[in-house]
Amino acid sequence: MKRVLIAAIVLALLPSLYALRTRVTAEHPGPVVLTLDEMSARDEAAIRGVDLDELLDHYRDLGARGLGVYEMRVEDWVARGKAVYSDGNTLRLFQPSAGFQAGWYYLSPTSQSDLEKISRALTLPQQRVAWFGRVWIGFPKDVSSEPIGADANFILERYRKGNFIVYRPRNSLLRRWPPPLPEPVQAYVFAGNEVLGFPDHLSDLPRLLRAPVGVIEGAKQDGVKNVAAVTPVLRTFSLQKEWQLKLSPDAAAQKYLLAARERGQQILYFRLWPDPQKSERFLHLLTSGLKTSGIALGDPSPRNLRLPPYKYSAWLGILAGLVLLALSYPQPLGASISAALLLGALLYSGISGAGPLLAAIVFASLGFAQYKRGFRAWLAALAYALTGAVFLTALGSNTATISGLRPFKGVFLTLALPPLLVMLAQAPQEKSLKETLLALWDHRIRIGEALLAFLALIALAVVMLRRGNSDFVSGMELHLRALLQDWMVRPRFKEIFGHASAVVGLTQPWPNWIRVGLLAFAALADASILNSFSHYHTPLFVSLARTINGAVVGLLCGAVLAGSIWVIRKWWSR
Repeated sequence: MKRVLIAAIVLALLPSLYALRTRVTAEHPGPVVLTLDEMSARDEAAIRGVDLDELLDHYRDLGARGLGVYEMRVEDWVARGKAVYSDGNTLRLFQPSAGFQAGWYYLSPTSQSDLEKISRALTLPQQRVAWFGRVWIGFPKDVSSEPIGADANFILERYRKGNFIVYRPRNSLLRRWPPPLPEPVQAYVFAGNEVLGFPDHLSDLPRLLRAPVGVIEGAKQDGVKNVAAVTPVLRTFSLQKEWQLKLSPDAAAQKYLLAARERGQQILYFRLWPDPQKSERFLHLLTSGLKTSGIALGDPSPRNLRLPPYKYSAWLGILAGLVLLALSYPQPLGASISAALLLGALLYSGISGAGPLLAAIVFASLGFAQYKRGFRAWLAALAYALTGAVFLTALGSNTATISGLRPFKGVFLTLALPPLLVMLAQAPQEKSLKETLLALWDHRIRIGEALLAFLALIALAVVMLRRGNSDFVSGMELHLRALLQDWMVRPRFKEIFGHASAVVGLTQPWPNWIRVGLLAFAALADASILNSFSHYHTPLFVSLARTINGAVVGLLCGAVLAGSIWVIRKWWSR
């Protein structure tokens, strides 16, 4: 029976693996565009007293061909000398009889066309007053931060000079719909915490956009997923201004390079440092790093992915793995576990998400659930984990997932369930469940056992708390990450720790309860492998390299630990 199930898994593996050719082609890193924030360039030009166009030409020649241009607000219009802005109370002091209203705010552009543009931009009640040779347009509230459209001449001039224009419109409930959008624009990256038109005009927005939308990784923008679901997407990486400027150019360049190389980012959006030498060093390091990595600078294009229908053969392999997992336990316990996993996955993730979730849980558990002892248990566990990764990526890969718009659902389950399933399968099966529970109840706990159990619980808690990343990461680990990252695709520490636990657990004559505990931690390595591949936006070969590196480093660490334990045992037994 087991041979038939393994044969079914292999038969399902081949077409699933072949289907992934399409994804490998679609997710090749690059080209990327280095995009300079317009506001930081204006600040530097003002501080240094240099011409803005000359400054932008300089950074364009250094590789920053992209330019993030913001939609102008009333206060920007005033700052650039294109309008005068004042409150009605102040204006009434100068000319009480002109008609200015107390509590209102008045704007006077330098040209009639600009006045009409501003008037059309906002839905507020308006009043016009002629005074001192100017026409003033009044509003009943402060509109200094309200968006009023783009500086179209500036955009056109920079486009003609070779810049890749990333337009940054701002949302406001007071703006008239539809707002005018400038041309030419190569991408839209919405400014602020809301996309343009949120919440009432989200369905109308895609018809207005004439270029892809840049979705910033990690940024929370209301409505962005609605728009991205029906609009071409460019993956965008940007650090918060305050954080980026605290980093050295070397550290920042490393983060941007990693984003392009290992996370498929296409627009690399950055700000200038107050010190021009730092900005230039950042660009030098980043452009040379991209060249070394084989990632070209150029105009990025949206990624579209639709795997061929034979990817669904992965379901055959997943169901065969589910039955194989059931056979690893005494019956009817095994059948009950597999049925619960199948039903739970369908209820939790639906038919579209159940396959990837089951692949992650089942194939992270199979190796150590089937094999009790010997090094082949580790080999089998790694082979099953990679097989599950193929099924997971075949069923879960599409345009939305590789763009980072639809994350994998059930990360906690994929990390928590495999160790439990392995512990249950590794437990002695000669006794009945009742006899096992009675033996555990009557077992006399020793201080050493309690201490080891306590340390294991702490380690497991740290793993679970850190699954989203860096709040619980120590400075020493961050330094070690950076060292590993400099010369390889950095493996996950859960994988290193898990593989080392497997080596120690399988090569030493431990009491059964310690061996079972070590193999449960070893299952975390296989769960982490599946977790790596569930980050669909990461290129497949990067996840594979991370997995291989983790296995190699984990084996080496495990060999050192096992050798050390053997020496200690020999000394202790004298």
